[in-house]
Amino acid sequence: MGHDHGSTAGTAAGSRRGRLAVVLGLTLTVLVAEVVGAVVSGSLALLADAGHMATDAVGIALALTAVGLAQRPARGRRTFGWQRAEILAAVANGLLLLAVAAYVLVEAARRIGDPPEIASGLVLAVGVVGLAVNLVSLAVLHQGHGESLNLRGAYLEVLADALGSVAVIVAALVIAVTGWTHADTVASLAIGVLVLPRAWSLLREALDVLLEAAPRGVDLAHVREHILGVDGVVGVHDLHAWTITSGSPVLSAHVVVTDEALAAGHGGRVLDALCECLGAHFDMEHCTFQLESPSHAGHEAPVHD
Repeated sequence: MGHDHGSTAGTAAGSRRGRLAVVLGLTLTVLVAEVVGAVVSGSLALLADAGHMATDAVGIALALTAVGLAQRPARGRRTFGWQRAEILAAVANGLLLLAVAAYVLVEAARRIGDPPEIASGLVLAVGVVGLAVNLVSLAVLHQGHGESLNLRGAYLEVLADALGSVAVIVAALVIAVTGWTHADTVASLAIGVLVLPRAWSLLREALDVLLEAAPRGVDLAHVREHILGVDGVVGVHDLHAWTITSGSPVLSAHVVVTDEALAAGHGGRVLDALCECLGAHFDMEHCTFQLESPSHAGHEAPVHD
């Protein structure tokens, strides 16, 4: 017996497609400027930031594609539609970020002993433009970045870009004032170090969803207490909670109800109370419960708590 308080047809990122499209356009613009600036100036920091921007562009394009797929209705064997496509895109974003960070760190290490000449004026100009565009992109994404892993991934990527632009600007200023070209290598290392923890955080959260871990903030022991607190409920087992995609937590459980409550036809009341309780306390809108009598336990396969 089940109860569904919400539809899985929409996702948290669906309403943000326009924002992602705007950020993708801005990212591509800065990418072209940084590639040209890196080639002309010889700056690894600028090239590192350009590489990160290229990864962002690919990641945001993946996010847009995934959001489009996630809006398709459920049909056939895909009973939840394509909503997991958003999580797969988040995994791809995390892996791309890790790859870019590794490349930048290795290349920076190679340059430590032999820094090239850097055209600091050009690097400074491109860095300032990049920072301005990144700040605009952050403002565009800020409103929805906590609702979706895809949007969070895009937000973190742009944030890292903004910090990378700051590093580029600082390096250009140091080179212009002191002539110390090692500043460009130091900035490259800083960009790589900034990217790594954000990439790992995004990847770990996306993998938790794919491995069907309980949603963050949902304590199953606490959920069990609330279920057992509903009048007429005497037991609960096979309790599962997982996430289909960002903003779509799901819960299922076998709930043991007294024979008296079932005989009196109070199963519907118990079901409504369960769904109201979990919706109010845990924001679990999609819940499925199987109501059982105490004697049903002998007819089930081995269960877990």
